[in-house]
Amino acid sequence: MSYTPTYKAANTAAHLITMHFDELHHTALALGESELAAKPNKQEVEYLIDVAFWTSLRREEGYLPKISIAFLSPEQTSKPLVFDQPIKFNADTVSKIAPGLERAGIHLCVWHKKGELYIWGSSLNIPNFCFVVDVSEPGVVVVKHRRIYGIGKYTNVAVLKGEQIRIIDKNSCLNRDCPPVLKALLDLTVNATWNDPINILIQFAASMRAHKRGGALLIIPTNDEEWKHSIIHPVKYLSNPSYKGLAGLASRGGSHSEIFSQSALRREVEYVAGLTAVDGATIITEDFELVAFGAKIGRAKYKPTVAKILFSEPILGNEEKILLPGELGGTRHFSAAQFVNDQPQTIALVASQDGHFTIFSWSKKQELVMAHRIETLLM
Repeated sequence: MSYTPTYKAANTAAHLITMHFDELHHTALALGESELAAKPNKQEVEYLIDVAFWTSLRREEGYLPKISIAFLSPEQTSKPLVFDQPIKFNADTVSKIAPGLERAGIHLCVWHKKGELYIWGSSLNIPNFCFVVDVSEPGVVVVKHRRIYGIGKYTNVAVLKGEQIRIIDKNSCLNRDCPPVLKALLDLTVNATWNDPINILIQFAASMRAHKRGGALLIIPTNDEEWKHSIIHPVKYLSNPSYKGLAGLASRGGSHSEIFSQSALRREVEYVAGLTAVDGATIITEDFELVAFGAKIGRAKYKPTVAKILFSEPILGNEEKILLPGELGGTRHFSAAQFVNDQPQTIALVASQDGHFTIFSWSKKQELVMAHRIETLLM
């Protein structure tokens, strides 16, 4: 290719990302999967990341570009919007077309021709394991791929922020207790229905992070009463009876083709997740009944104050470590850790105003509260 990338981190990350896609395809083919997207080579990976990075730093009529770039040919998708003539793939071109394609689910499509990459059009549909590069904020590039059955959030492979490279370690849960939602984000489990409980929790996490006000969500077992011992009473915003709008959709049978039901579920998730912006914690059951919001967490009687937390982040090169509660975050983090320490049958999701996102769960192996930092998987 005649294009010479100038973003050094793109070159550094390209080899590991290419290896990820090689392994992904090898495993899928061995399991009999078909209709997989074409694999990008190292040069193509570097090229797409480089263009995406420089696009992220541009402004078009005062606006910062937001766009999703997918690597596939027109033959690999259905009902594509194909341009009459291919367009040169560079930061200048992408930044100019970005305003028209920034809505969620729309991809600018790139493919190779005579040794060069070009923009051939756009599409709403991409194949399994399609290589995607997202531009959502200045200097930040997220590399991801579509899941094998196309259900739920795309799987993140790497996040590049300036010269900082964060490669997702999909093996980070092999020897530790990880909650199901983290395993799903790492693509270790397959959630094949639109209303799978783990898919819904992932939507909750993304929505909580998106409102940027910070918040805490406590998930308790259905018909559990123990949680009340870890909440200061009276609870100002207690739902009586519990709100079942989301629970009804979550329990509904059906397939991922039910567009109306999926849309209704997204509205309900946004509705309940929005309540986490209120000071205090939002409490839901495992079957998604809303119990309360704005709840104040307090240490349960006869329970010890949480003294230490096992911290981990699913990034290559990161080792789990013991932290004091005050080292992890502010009052919201300490309260969530205390709640899980008192109520090990629960999990807590905590969003920070700065974009950090943490799952608190109880580790039976370590007999400690674990804090899993996962914002890299939600971007």
